[in-house]
Amino acid sequence: MPLTSTLIPTIPLAIWLYLFFARGSFWQLREDTIEPEPLPRWPSVVAIVPARNEAETIARSVTSLVHQDYPGEFSIVVVDDQSCDGTADLARKAAQDSSAGGRVTVQLPEKLPPGWAGKVWAMNEGIAAARGRAADYFWFADAEFRAEKHSLDMASLMALLEAKTFPERLLIPPFLYFFLMLYPPNWVADPKAYTAGAAGGCILLRRTALERIGGMEALGSEVIDDCALARAVKRKGRKIWLGVTRSSMSLRGSGSFAEIRDMIARTAFTELRYSFFLLIATLIALFATYILPLISFFEGEGPGWFLAATAICLMAVSYGVTVRFYNLRFFWALTLTLAATFYAYATCVSAVRYWLGRGGQWKGRSQTPQKT
Repeated sequence: MPLTSTLIPTIPLAIWLYLFFARGSFWQLREDTIEPEPLPRWPSVVAIVPARNEAETIARSVTSLVHQDYPGEFSIVVVDDQSCDGTADLARKAAQDSSAGGRVTVQLPEKLPPGWAGKVWAMNEGIAAARGRAADYFWFADAEFRAEKHSLDMASLMALLEAKTFPERLLIPPFLYFFLMLYPPNWVADPKAYTAGAAGGCILLRRTALERIGGMEALGSEVIDDCALARAVKRKGRKIWLGVTRSSMSLRGSGSFAEIRDMIARTAFTELRYSFFLLIATLIALFATYILPLISFFEGEGPGWFLAATAICLMAVSYGVTVRFYNLRFFWALTLTLAATFYAYATCVSAVRYWLGRGGQWKGRSQTPQKT
């Protein structure tokens, strides 16, 4: 038996042994809840909602926010980032219909200055609009997410994306799985670990922590603003925490393959720091981790086949936890290889768009730095 028939399956098995046992138990997904303790004074919170062309979802998002049962002082700032679909008017109407007009401010930001990403600038303008309220915390909430009434009792959470259509069921659970693989929550919460990550749909941040990093100016042109914010806060010695929840859900589905491709492509090459070398390394890693086990399984025999089968079992068991979190049948746990292939394709699309000067598309605006 050739040495390669055993050596090749050893590569993906070694990868999956590491991911399964030594990657911060990222795959042991659980819905994290935090029971609030009675306080003599509840801290004041301002929710900041950056919104650009969110007519489809902004009313439901604002309504879910004004219905929070938080016992402390709570107000909302919606920052209409040069929308052309009536987002601002719909936000005002939602506040009035909920009898919460006095707690909701719709802010029209100044023109986007050079060196700023659009969403980061909108967040900065929201903070500026809230300065007179002496907020203890800022709650950054995406305009396309709906929060349940008790969500403010929790910390920073990754909201659940819909998985109803075939493309969503194939590709959205892996989005959560891959994100937690990159940013294992146990490592994020460990002050001694370098890893820092956050989910932009729902971030609760202490005002003093924001001031300590120098405000939103510290992020400026960052496209992946949530993780950049987490890194900046953790570098200053502040504790951060990342969890997942069903109590906040996306109001907008990504029903087609094209929509999900664009969602991935917006930041994939940014995550690779616009590096061609890291792109090639990532594609090789995806092949070795998700495709090579199947090739070795179907072409191998004896010990090689057993090694490949073990790698596939580890893959299915770890991903199966995420599949169950989405209330899908276990069959979907066997589709991770197909999903990973799509993610590799979307990452290549992200790189090509960057090289063509169209990277980081968000609501019709390119946010990545221009290639030089």
